[in-house]
Amino acid sequence: MISAKSIWPELNWQDWSATADTLHRWTQIVGKVRMALTPRINHWWNVTLYVTPRGLTTGTIHHGSIAFAVTFDFIDHVLLIETTEGTTEKIKLEPMSVAEFYALFMARLRKLNVLVHIWNMPCEIPNATAFDQDRANCTYDPVYAQRFWHALLCVDRVMKEFRAQFIGKVSPVHLFWGSFDLAVTRFSGRAAPPHPGVAPNMANWAMQEAYSHEVSSCGFWPGNGGYGKAAFYCYAYPEPPNFASARLRTAGALYDTTLKEFTLSYDAVRQAADPNRALMDFFEDTYVAAADNAGWDRKALERAR
Repeated sequence: MISAKSIWPELNWQDWSATADTLHRWTQIVGKVRMALTPRINHWWNVTLYVTPRGLTTGTIHHGSIAFAVTFDFIDHVLLIETTEGTTEKIKLEPMSVAEFYALFMARLRKLNVLVHIWNMPCEIPNATAFDQDRANCTYDPVYAQRFWHALLCVDRVMKEFRAQFIGKVSPVHLFWGSFDLAVTRFSGRAAPPHPGVAPNMANWAMQEAYSHEVSSCGFWPGNGGYGKAAFYCYAYPEPPNFASARLRTAGALYDTTLKEFTLSYDAVRQAADPNRALMDFFEDTYVAAADNAGWDRKALERAR
């Protein structure tokens, strides 16, 4: 039997940051096509990508009389576009600039009669270059792209188990290509005050849509955004009193006063005797801290065990 500990891959940011930066922008290009062609769902749930047994996918996108899906396949290392007409297009995932990927992808869509326009500026990336001008980000290491996907698979499993314990409003487990994190979010059912924050190339009203209601959210970053290492996070919005002082069971978990979030390094989970349990404890403890201190109706929102 393969142990839970053995399947969590090593994922040192310094070893693959160039690949991650390129892949982050590639996922934004694909994700923006989904955003342009799908009806907006609360909290931007219509724009995300999902973990699959081969990589990441948009899921089904309807366009006129056809539907299609786009998948990053990290086993064969191809970008696959499939339509309901039985037609397909592929782009080999290999070292190439963001500008080249953008041109190839949009050309493949046109070949499949998918006509779409997207804003070509990356979101939530400071000092970013437009997709069609970005020739600096051009690294693709298939080994680390596959490791990243394996890590996502491990996290996806724990998040889905965590999600299943909640019967109130809860998001899918999905990857937000703006911040490049896998996340799942629980809601109390109450409206939240307007969110004050902004992100690069992202309108404040978009942030307010994302945080229109009270949340307890957890997620996984690969290390981007200047953080420098793969890590898990949990936060509450609005943050209730005493949230930051919550006592957590998972060794290494702490409250980051700059981020206003609890964080836990990926390596602390990967190296734990039972990584799945360690991560689940982190998610559960931070949720309880948010829900109890904010007065959520936990009896009505949680599934009886």
